[in-house]
Amino acid sequence: MTGVLLVDDQALVRGGMRLILDAEPDLEVVGEADNGHEAVRLATELRPDAVLMDVRMPVLDGIGATRRVLQEVPETRVVMLTTFDLDEYVVEAFRAGASGFVLKTAPPAQLVAAVRTIVLGEALLAPASTRRLIEQTARRVVPSPLLDTLSARETEVLRMLAQGLSNVEIARELCVEPSTIKTHVANVLAKLRVRDRVQAVVFAFENGVAEET
Repeated sequence: MTGVLLVDDQALVRGGMRLILDAEPDLEVVGEADNGHEAVRLATELRPDAVLMDVRMPVLDGIGATRRVLQEVPETRVVMLTTFDLDEYVVEAFRAGASGFVLKTAPPAQLVAAVRTIVLGEALLAPASTRRLIEQTARRVVPSPLLDTLSARETEVLRMLAQGLSNVEIARELCVEPSTIKTHVANVLAKLRVRDRVQAVVFAFENGVAEET
């Protein structure tokens, strides 16, 4: 059973999500919080598999709460809840360790799929707006020396991740098995010291790798 913590300052939003998630046989809402401080406390106490976290809240916003939750419970996964798909705060949440975002207006099936996806260790990069959001708001910095730790093939894989390609699509482009790409992606994440594909994509844009696409 996958335990989910709901974090939103609107009780109506939390109630709607609870109805959707509790109707699924493999999902269970284990707690609710209406601000970031309460989210951190409950996440530490309940250690949920996933947290659905509102971006903008009183007391402590979703970005700060995400950072603290992942410090206390690094094995959990955080999905940001937002009203607008082009919300600059979402990218800050990605930098804090979030694995993706879902619109509050998304259909129930999409919310359920989002929770299942991140619990499997994947990142929510499917919406085209995610890539566009990262591309528009990425800060340009001096290229990280961590780039030099990547092999030529790993750099190529990182560039394709930034294009939004899946492992299967990258394997098709490079004429190799998907299992090989899975290994390359794991190596890229380890060498760049990032949690998942979302952070890898942010890294790619901020370090100029994505610009070479």
